[in-house]
Amino acid sequence: MLLFLLACAADPQPEGSAPEAPAGAAVLTVYSGRGESLVGALFERAEAETGVKVSIQYGDTPEMVTRMLSEGAESPADLILAQDSGHLGALAARDALAPLPSGLLAQVDSRFQDPDGRWVGTSGRMRVLVYNTELPVAELPSSLKELADPKWKGKLGWAPGNGSFQAHVSALRALWGEDETRSWLKAVEANGPTRYPKNSPQIEAAADGAIQIGWVNHYYWQRTKPETAANYRFSTAGDAGNVMMLAGVGVSAHSPNQEAALKVAEWLVSEGVQSYFATETFEYPTRPGVATHPDVPALKADTLAEIDQRALADLGPTRAMLQELGLL
Repeated sequence: MLLFLLACAADPQPEGSAPEAPAGAAVLTVYSGRGESLVGALFERAEAETGVKVSIQYGDTPEMVTRMLSEGAESPADLILAQDSGHLGALAARDALAPLPSGLLAQVDSRFQDPDGRWVGTSGRMRVLVYNTELPVAELPSSLKELADPKWKGKLGWAPGNGSFQAHVSALRALWGEDETRSWLKAVEANGPTRYPKNSPQIEAAADGAIQIGWVNHYYWQRTKPETAANYRFSTAGDAGNVMMLAGVGVSAHSPNQEAALKVAEWLVSEGVQSYFATETFEYPTRPGVATHPDVPALKADTLAEIDQRALADLGPTRAMLQELGLL
């Protein structure tokens, strides 16, 4: 917002008009690891609201990150919007992202940004259980660790190949340590959970009674809202099951268009865009003071596990552990 105000002070716009891109201004290239179906309509507003012309290249986040790293200083990317913070962390670790100014960082909850200031979260998805509503809430586990209890044998679904699953296991390795995480995974696997390729099929499976509980991101239930299934957060405050997965944005360290890139990054955490993520994609805003969708419960202060976001980027050892246990 500061950049926008300075621009307005230098060249006042008529009241009610959108900022205009200077004639001959460079086109900002955005690598988007978030699909066009999710953010395409949003980016159609970008030029009108920021005055910056943007060109969006869509792909899976791992693909975009690999491309940026292989292209190095020659990458055309000025900005990357990633589906998860783990891959942004990988870019930051390779010095591929520029430090962000304090004014931009201050607009985002400190829990939802890189501790070194190289990226900020643009929206979040809570890790929850989806459960069949014939199961009394009082019988649901109060802690993620309880999924290892034999009482859940044959009743659980999970998706070990899913990126959010793997990022969450990376968080567990940081919170619990390697040995305890490995032991817990083995114990849950001994309960014979049904494996799914991704999160969304678990919603239907829980609704149909094929499983009693699944381990998913919260917004999949909001998108279909089956009456026979519901979301559940672990009731233990700060439980390791209550982890927020972040989508986020970073500015390329090699971009020749740093000012324009920062303007678009700041736009992505502005109140209007944060409201878009809340109302259109059922995600959690990362900017304080922006309301969640009415169907998405607001977060209490002590709900989330305290986790350094850099831990979610440590995916290599997590995949090795999952492969060792036969989960991949």
